[in-house]
Amino acid sequence: MSRMSRNHGLSRRAFLRNAGMTAIAGAAGGAVSPRATAAAAAPERADTVFDFDTPYSRIGTDCIKWDDQIAKFGKENVAVGMGIADMDFKAAPCIGRALAERSQHENWGYLKTPAWYVDSIVAWNKKRYGLEIDPETLVLSSGVHPALIAAIQTFSPPGSKVLLTTPSYNGFYSDLTFCKVTPEDSPMKRVNGRYSIDFDDLERRISHDTHTLVLCNPQNPTGNFWSAEDLTRLGELCLERRVILLSDEIHCDFVMKGQKYVPFASLPNKAIVDNSLTFKAASKTFSLAAMKCAWFFSTNPDLLARVKVNHRADINTLGVVANHAALTEGEGWLDQLLPYIDQNHDFVESYIREKMPLVKYTKAQGTYLAWLDVSQVIDAIGATAKAAEASKTSPKPVTPGMIVQKWFAENAKVVITPGAEYGTSGEGHMRMNLGTSRKMIELALNNMSTALSKV
Repeated sequence: MSRMSRNHGLSRRAFLRNAGMTAIAGAAGGAVSPRATAAAAAPERADTVFDFDTPYSRIGTDCIKWDDQIAKFGKENVAVGMGIADMDFKAAPCIGRALAERSQHENWGYLKTPAWYVDSIVAWNKKRYGLEIDPETLVLSSGVHPALIAAIQTFSPPGSKVLLTTPSYNGFYSDLTFCKVTPEDSPMKRVNGRYSIDFDDLERRISHDTHTLVLCNPQNPTGNFWSAEDLTRLGELCLERRVILLSDEIHCDFVMKGQKYVPFASLPNKAIVDNSLTFKAASKTFSLAAMKCAWFFSTNPDLLARVKVNHRADINTLGVVANHAALTEGEGWLDQLLPYIDQNHDFVESYIREKMPLVKYTKAQGTYLAWLDVSQVIDAIGATAKAAEASKTSPKPVTPGMIVQKWFAENAKVVITPGAEYGTSGEGHMRMNLGTSRKMIELALNNMSTALSKV
C-alpha cells in the first residue's frame, strides 16, 4: 500500500457502505433494503461470460458517435456509426454497481480526491505493464486533452511549433489551435500497410522554436505499437535537441495478439524518461469518456511542477467511483473483450482482402481502430474532382475523403472518418471504429461491399 492509502484509512467500498448507507439509514429513520444493497455490491462470478456480440443501441442518448452522425447524414443513411473512438458495448457491470451504490448516498458536495483512486491507477499500471508510478507524481485531470493543453502551454509559447508523427490523432490539432501553436507534421513511412517513424525527416523539422513533440503510443489512427528501440531513439533525439516529449498512451490497454505495449516511462534510460510526461486514462479501455477522469505523471519533478501551474482539474464524484470500480474490478471484463476486439480486426482484414478489392487493410497492432486505404475508392467514384467542385461554393475546403465519407453514408449507410483529419499523409484513408458487435461490423462491411460492387 502507498503512504497515501495508509493515511487515508478508507477504501471506496468502506466509504460507500459506512458513510453512504449509514447516512441514508439515518435520514430515512430505518435501514436500507438488504436486497438493494446486496444487489449493488455483489461482484460477478469468476466464470462470468460477458456478451459483446449482441448489438447494443445508443441511439437517442445524445451519443456523438451515433446521434451526431444521424443529425449530419440523416437517420435513413446511418445503419452503422463507426466514427468517434468509443465503444458500443454495455459497460463492465462492476461500474454500474458502483455508481448505483454511491447514488444511494444522496449528497453531492465537494469531493476530496480519494487516495484509493490514486492507488488503483498505480496498481493497474504495475500489474498490467510492470510500470512503477510514484503516487506522489501522479496528477489527476478531467481528461487527456486538458492535461495535454496545460503541458503545451507550459513548454511551447504561442507561435512556436509542436512536432507530430503523422497521420496522428485528429484531436491533437484542435488542442494545438487552442494553444495558438503550429503543428509540424512529420509524415511516417508506410511499407505494406505498416507505418514507421521517419527519424531523418523528424530531425530535419526540429528548429529553434520547436519545444515539444506529441507522441501517440499506440498510434491513433494507424494502430502501431512502438518498440523499445523506436521509443529510445525518439527519446534520445528529443533530449539532444531539447524537445520535451509528451506521450499520449490512452489506447495502451488494447494490445492485439502477439504484440507488446512499451510505456515510454518504462525505458531504462533515465535521462530520456526524465524529459517526458505521460498522459493516460481508463476512458477508452472501459468506455468512460463521459466521466471526465484522466491522469498524467512524470519522473521529472521540475517538469511536473511547471505543468501543474497551468493545470486545473475539476474531478467529479461519479467519475472517480466509476473509474475506480473499472480499475479494481473490471479486469475480467477487459480480458474477455480484448480477444473479441482482436478477432474483429482479423475478421475485417480477411473480409476486405476477399470481398472488397478497392479497399486495403493491414491489421492494427493495437487499439480498436482500423485504418483503411481507400485511395482506389477515391479514384473509382471521382472523389477528387467532386471535392474540387464542391470547394468552389463551400466556406471550407472539401477533401476527397469527405466525399468518400458522404458516399459511404448515402450508398452503404455506414459512417467512417476521413483520413485527412489526421494530418499529413492521412488523405486516401479512412478510420473505422471496430469497438462494436461483430454483427454490426459484418452489416457495415456487407453494405460497403455491395455499394462498391456497383461502382
